Amino acid sequence: MDWGTILDNSISQMLRPLTAVFALAAIGLNVHFGYTGLLNFGQVAFMAVGGYGVAISVLEFGVPLWVGVLIGIGAAVALAALLGVPTLRLRADYLAIVTIAAGEIVRLTIMAPTFRDTTGGSDGLSGYNDDYTELNPFNRGNYGIGFLKFNAPATWNIVVGWTLVLLAVLLVWLLMRSPWGRVLKAIREDEDAVRALGKNVFAYKMQSLILGGVIGAFGGMYLVIQQGSVIPGNFTPAQTFYAYVALILGGTARIWGPVVGSMILWALIVFTEEVLSELVANGYISSSLMSTNQVSQVRLMLVGLGLVLLMIFRPQGIFGDRNELMLDER
Repeated sequence: MDWGTILDNSISQMLRPLTAVFALAAIGLNVHFGYTGLLNFGQVAFMAVGGYGVAISVLEFGVPLWVGVLIGIGAAVALAALLGVPTLRLRADYLAIVTIAAGEIVRLTIMAPTFRDTTGGSDGLSGYNDDYTELNPFNRGNYGIGFLKFNAPATWNIVVGWTLVLLAVLLVWLLMRSPWGRVLKAIREDEDAVRALGKNVFAYKMQSLILGGVIGAFGGMYLVIQQGSVIPGNFTPAQTFYAYVALILGGTARIWGPVVGSMILWALIVFTEEVLSELVANGYISSSLMSTNQVSQVRLMLVGLGLVLLMIFRPQGIFGDRNELMLDER
């Protein structure tokens, strides 16, 4: 087995665009779940409206890409308002039910034949990111050090993605150190006590839902812009699951928790897949037990088992505090 290549690919995955996408999604969930106690199981809906907001606005209306980004942000704000007005006064579990349903509603609406001319249906959309590729300042060649070398387009994607992650981290850090952030954390602990102090709990929850949703929408916009195409399959419920795994792995209510968690998660996924593929290819695992086509499914089973063990032995994650997981679900 080529352990050097396996480790190189696993470590390099920590910097790749997909990791940055889920870091952004997890940062948004950290605002919702970690700091405010909102059980949002539909973060993928915000990613979808952001991504399709950019693609559709550029293709259908011919606007510049930066205007499409503003439209994607507006779509995320509208979705947060649509979800929040009827649900934020409900218990946490009702919000979870509504948000996970919202994610599927958005995806199935995109796939609907009625809107195929606009959304592309199951075939998706492409050809909307010319402005982004033209901004690439890197000339042809490879950039990086050692085995962490990437070609010019990949380097540009990495720079943009991780710049967005760092800006999101900085924004959340500043906000959570402010009086506004302290109110959010108080709502997470006991919203009745916050309400007794004269604070408008509903307004703060709505602001949190909007902020986390917009950060998640940036993850969706970055995903579709850097890959140059978008299909409904990019926004399945599993994407929210991955974002939650990254958040829990790194630690809820910790500034760097979602980022480190996303990096470790995707490194582990690549490492597990490549090790299993090598074991099968070299005959260490009998083809009667597992074929190469089953590797991708087995790797997710192993990652899921690891998450179960994490929740048993260290539910607060790497950087988290067990007390941060205590929610008021009244």
